[in-house]
Amino acid sequence: MECVICKHGTTRSDFVTVTLERDNFIVILKQVPADICQNCGEYYLSESVTAEVLQKAEDAVNKGAEVEIIRYVA
Repeated sequence: MECVICKHGTTRSDFVTVTLERDNFIVILKQVPADICQNCGEYYLSESVTAEVLQKAEDAVNKGAEVEIIRYVA
C-alpha cells in the first residue's frame, strides 16, 4: 500500500506501540500489528485491530488506571 501521508513510501507488516491519551489517562499498547510506511514511519491499523485497541483502552480507563501499559494479544 502507498503511504497516504508522505506519498513516497510503501508499507510493510510489523508491530508498533500505540499511545492513547484522554483527559488524565494514558494507555500504551505494545506489539500492535500494523502496516508501517518504510519512508516516514506512519502506521495503519486494520479495522478489527483498531476496535480491539480502543476497547482495551476503554477497559483500562474504566478500571481507573491513570497509566496502563498493555502487551497487545489478538
